[in-house]
Amino acid sequence: MAQPPGDPEGCRPQSSWEMGSGPASPAQHPAWLRAAVFPTLCSLGRGDSSAALPQHSDLSSQEEVHLGAPERSNSSTAPRRERQFRLWAAALPALWGEEEYSCEHGSAKYLALCGLGGVVSCGLTHTAVVPLDLVKCRMQAEPSRYRGMLQGFALTVEEEGMRGLAKGWAPTCVGYSMQGLCKFGLYEVFKLRYADMLGPERAYLWRTSLYLAASASAEFFADIALSPMEAAKVRIQTQPGYGNTLRVVLPKMYLEEGLWAFYKGVAPLWMRQIPYTMMKFACFERTLEALYAYVVPKPRSECSKAEQLGVTFVAGYVAGIFCAIVSHPADSVVSVLNKEKGSSAVEVLRKLGFIGVWKGLFPRILMIGTLTALQWFIYDSVKVYFRLPRPPPPEMPASLKEGFFFK
Repeated sequence: MAQPPGDPEGCRPQSSWEMGSGPASPAQHPAWLRAAVFPTLCSLGRGDSSAALPQHSDLSSQEEVHLGAPERSNSSTAPRRERQFRLWAAALPALWGEEEYSCEHGSAKYLALCGLGGVVSCGLTHTAVVPLDLVKCRMQAEPSRYRGMLQGFALTVEEEGMRGLAKGWAPTCVGYSMQGLCKFGLYEVFKLRYADMLGPERAYLWRTSLYLAASASAEFFADIALSPMEAAKVRIQTQPGYGNTLRVVLPKMYLEEGLWAFYKGVAPLWMRQIPYTMMKFACFERTLEALYAYVVPKPRSECSKAEQLGVTFVAGYVAGIFCAIVSHPADSVVSVLNKEKGSSAVEVLRKLGFIGVWKGLFPRILMIGTLTALQWFIYDSVKVYFRLPRPPPPEMPASLKEGFFFK
């Protein structure tokens, strides 16, 4: 590739478009920009003010100074040159339309920020739908009094006022933030780990199984983090007079049943959340892949950030509908189990029967579908905000395309 005028060999920083990954090339930009930016940047980086201005620039000296070229005094302009160098270096990716990531995919920083995205997405969304979750839990725990969603809302407001709809918001916020940290953060960890174990060919061919295994592994640990707050939340929402705040309910539960009070529901949580999360991640990943392959009229690389986030929301809602159906029977068992002292999951399941475990399915579909879509949207938005790598849908490795893997 030809060097821009006045650019000494090795001074110009190499950008991704030179390796074929960026959307634009220098030839697509005005000549004055190429002639001014690179020589100025290189000279500023060297601290060589004598070579700061391009020798073959078509600009006048006033225009060059306006673009940020430093003055020729070495003693008084060194800090200014350093500052201008940083500004030019930061601006170059935007000039070429190139996306600059804040970290490498799979690095410790990447995984930590993915966990933070999980905290934000799960904590915010679950807290926002507390009124719907409260009515759903009461429909499962007291079906004779709470016969439907609208009637349940009306009865709650009549008996407890509007504030009654917010019961359990604190354990919901804390518990699901902790769950989101483990769910999304560990999903990325396990997905990378299992993909390395399988190799690129098998990871592509068995990608659905890879998503299922990684999400199940992550949710196993996420539910251990969630269980104490989930137990407290159900007590607050379904047992009138038991307590309305965490500082009242947590000591009371411990005095009555010990640590078992916080973890007796972890097995039903696994029954509810592991199938839910497996469907949530695997269905989302495959739906996203199908949308870009068959629905979106252009490749993902050509879509704007807003368009990509819109596709993420649609894929998340489709996944959420299936999640609600798969996990609802176990959710009914958890709601009744945490309400009744000394009961077991098997006893509750026998008591509810086949029809009883499907009570409250419609509000759960409404809640989980919206919830899952918003979670994926917020999680992806956090990645965009922190400039994290967002790999495109998987493509078949070259070795599979050429048939090497099957020889």
